[in-house]
Amino acid sequence: MRVLVTGAGGQLGREVVDACMAAGDEVVACDHATLDVADRDQVLQVLGAASPDAVVHAGAWTNVDGCETEPDRAYAVNALGTRHVAEGARMVGARVCYVSTDYVFDGRGDRPYHEWDAVNPLSVYGRSKLGGEAALGPEDTIVRTSWVCGRHGRNFVRTILGRAAEGHPLTVVDDQWGCPTFADDLAGMLRRLIVARLPGVFHVTNQGPTTWYRFARDAVVAAGLDPCLVTPITTAQMQPPRPAPRPAFSVLDNAALRLSGLPLLADHHEPLARLVGELAVTG
Repeated sequence: MRVLVTGAGGQLGREVVDACMAAGDEVVACDHATLDVADRDQVLQVLGAASPDAVVHAGAWTNVDGCETEPDRAYAVNALGTRHVAEGARMVGARVCYVSTDYVFDGRGDRPYHEWDAVNPLSVYGRSKLGGEAALGPEDTIVRTSWVCGRHGRNFVRTILGRAAEGHPLTVVDDQWGCPTFADDLAGMLRRLIVARLPGVFHVTNQGPTTWYRFARDAVVAAGLDPCLVTPITTAQMQPPRPAPRPAFSVLDNAALRLSGLPLLADHHEPLARLVGELAVTG
């Protein structure tokens, strides 16, 4: 395949590029400097010149609190930008695989969300990503994921391990539930879905719900550091409070994968141990 990847400089985009290249695909890797998805003319020009078979649209503005304070930028990148990518893909006959988020749900339920549950985002970030979902066609693929972390860029695991290694005490919320997702595992599934040409919405996470506190503690233990450095707090106790509301329970049921007979990603403890080991080597 000839695959164009947006957001190719990000933690997920870099893994998608690696996964596709390892499989022998011809990859057009577009980071923000190469392709600003909010610029329609540029998007149409780049996609027209590349003429890919598929587009993995991993480019987004994922600063949840930043989106809350700059909503125009959030919608320009996440919603309108996805519209541009979808338009460019239709122009060259390519299918789009769009990476969306658990933040399209309000988190007020008490069971994992499946792909057919009603959405109700609480934040500008969630609403802007939902706007991106609405821009896609029936033949395209939407992959909702959550709590993404990996080898590249800044993310929760790297931050926790860095502070713990310096002996800093950590307070982490214990009343927000979700499923961690590791970027390399997710990238492999994104490629599998575009190869299979499977349309519609899929929830893709590593398995095993947890809280941010428990996830942090597991990371610290896996690194051989002192778990007593990590203390649980409630969201209401966070100082200063975050501008954007977070869903309290956004565990995603990977029902569409399961019902399609596709393998689910591994329990999150397995890739967490792998990531901790890699970070210990690379720093």
